[in-house]
Amino acid sequence: MSYAQRKEISGNRTVAIVLVVVIQFIIGYAIITGLAYNVLKKAATDLKTFNVEEQPPPPEQPPPPPKDMPKVPPPPMVPPPLVQTNTPPPPTIAVVQSTVVPPQPPIIAPVSQAAPPAPPPPPPPRQVQPKSLTGSLQGLYGSDDYPPSAADNNETGTVTVQLTVGPNGRVVACNASGGTSTLRDATCRIAKARARYSPAQDANGNPTTSTTSGSVTWRLE
Repeated sequence: MSYAQRKEISGNRTVAIVLVVVIQFIIGYAIITGLAYNVLKKAATDLKTFNVEEQPPPPEQPPPPPKDMPKVPPPPMVPPPLVQTNTPPPPTIAVVQSTVVPPQPPIIAPVSQAAPPAPPPPPPPRQVQPKSLTGSLQGLYGSDDYPPSAADNNETGTVTVQLTVGPNGRVVACNASGGTSTLRDATCRIAKARARYSPAQDANGNPTTSTTSGSVTWRLE
């Protein structure tokens, strides 16, 4: 730095010091005299706030290289040595082909169908005529049944009867023909007392009234 520059800087510093002293004197005087409030109020009103951006310092220049140092050439670029690595061969992957056996379809056993139920037995045939439960009509009569008056009068003959059998299997009516009246009366009386039948049946299988016929022969021994 030259002498003239130093002298200029020294003069500026002196001026700045004088101005600072004057400003401080004025501020102190204003405070003492009571005018500082108005001055500060006006100054605050006129004061405009702004941001002062500080300029960054200029970059430092690198020092110049010395003049007397010889220039050294850069070292030669030597490539790195080649390193041979033994790369193992890729692994051999054995492909195993497996034969996939398709699943067998399930064996469905035949379901035995139950035999249909047997049809109910047919109803017994309807009995249209009464059946004797006491044997033949002739077997109901014995020698002791011969009417005494007919025996005294030597009456013989065959009596034919038509018997009405009720639902209970008993003879409820008797119509006789042939022989004498004594023999006919004796034949019907004994038939009603001794004859028993299985009654005939109607279309629904219920016992019903029916008729049957027979004959009795009377003879003296």
